[in-house]
Amino acid sequence: MKNWLPENLPYVRLPTAKVSRISLSPPAVLAFGFLGLILLGTLLLLLPFATTAPITLLQALFTATSAVTVTGLVVVDTGSQFSQFGQMVIALLIQAGGLGFMTFAVVAAISLGAKIGLSQQKIAQEALGQTSLAQVTTIAKAVLLYALVIELIGVLLLTLTWWSELGFANALYHGFFYTISAFNNAGFALSSDSLMPYAGSIPVNLIITSLFVIGGIGFIVLIDVKKHQRWQLLSTNTKVILLATLLINLCAFSLIWLLEANNPATLQQLSIKDQVLAAWFQAVTPRTAGFNTLDYSSMTDASNILTLLLMFIGGGSLSTASGIKLGTFVILLMATYAFLRRRDEVTVFKRTVPTPLVLKALALALVSLIAIFISIFLLTITEQAPLLDVAFEVVSALGTVGLSRGLTGELSTFGQLLIIVLMITGRLGPLTLAYFLATPKRKRIRYADTRIQVG
Repeated sequence: MKNWLPENLPYVRLPTAKVSRISLSPPAVLAFGFLGLILLGTLLLLLPFATTAPITLLQALFTATSAVTVTGLVVVDTGSQFSQFGQMVIALLIQAGGLGFMTFAVVAAISLGAKIGLSQQKIAQEALGQTSLAQVTTIAKAVLLYALVIELIGVLLLTLTWWSELGFANALYHGFFYTISAFNNAGFALSSDSLMPYAGSIPVNLIITSLFVIGGIGFIVLIDVKKHQRWQLLSTNTKVILLATLLINLCAFSLIWLLEANNPATLQQLSIKDQVLAAWFQAVTPRTAGFNTLDYSSMTDASNILTLLLMFIGGGSLSTASGIKLGTFVILLMATYAFLRRRDEVTVFKRTVPTPLVLKALALALVSLIAIFISIFLLTITEQAPLLDVAFEVVSALGTVGLSRGLTGELSTFGQLLIIVLMITGRLGPLTLAYFLATPKRKRIRYADTRIQVG
């Protein structure tokens, strides 16, 4: 068959358009996703009907960032400054930031029958903290299911608790807002004094603490407990998180009760029952919950130093809590113990922890400490505040805790911007930020060993 083109027509190579493809790492996609959510929240909070009085762009940005990063630090009062629409926006931002926007994206794609590509699976894997791509879908569904069930129970219990005091409609609204805020470890409250009026209320204390302790344990742990229901069958990670949570909470409870028992500004004037409730609440809330029933500025310096440590540790991985995470803290302790005992391997529950995991824990802790030191140094220059107040604010922001000794509302513009950066860094994770700034490359060269003096 002859070619239909004329024989004397020269062939011309058409220029091909160069398509530049921007390759972003999974942490970068997550970072831009959170920033986009913060921007959307900022714009919504700037709407005239979102507030009872006009707020500045920086105040809206700070509030949106605090909500998306589930921190709870505020520069304007949530209950009086924002309308119900504004408060609902804050609640939705907390929910989206707490459970993670990738969880919603994965479940939405599955519900619509869409196939998730390898790159999207990688991003979801990074967001959900999973090493197996096959588990991403299962975990994403379980996260939403568990969150929905637990939050429904929380709303019901808090509504029943506040019904006689506030009336049904107001109790339901408060129950909804505080459940979202507590389960996601956000710490946003509808009154300027947080939950201090309910320091002696057994139902409020037990319900709120149960919500943020369960939210802070981690969904992987909750799924594992439901699946196996016997201590011997639980994974090593689950055993570590549950045992560490129990021991840290009990130790913190005992120490705070002991340290504040003779403090007339906190526990001394309370009954034994109220002392127990208040000490328990202040012991567990630094695990990034952000609520308080006592004034931290009135507590002893020793209690505040203990709170700094608790905020730095945080909760479990793949949870609504932040901090360096319980697993990281345990690995660091066991690595130190192994070194002191002259052991070559780090072991937990008769299982060996891989060296890369130990290095990751060490890097995460060191990056966090460096960020804390630099931030405290900068704020001591720009803010006229006691060193303890500055350190408390910085650790609270990086750990996305939300507790404050009263400095947040007094921060300068630079101080607010720095706290915003810390909240975002703390939520995304220092290592994720480092990955975003400089993606590591494997070296093909193996260098000779050397000795450097340590200690």
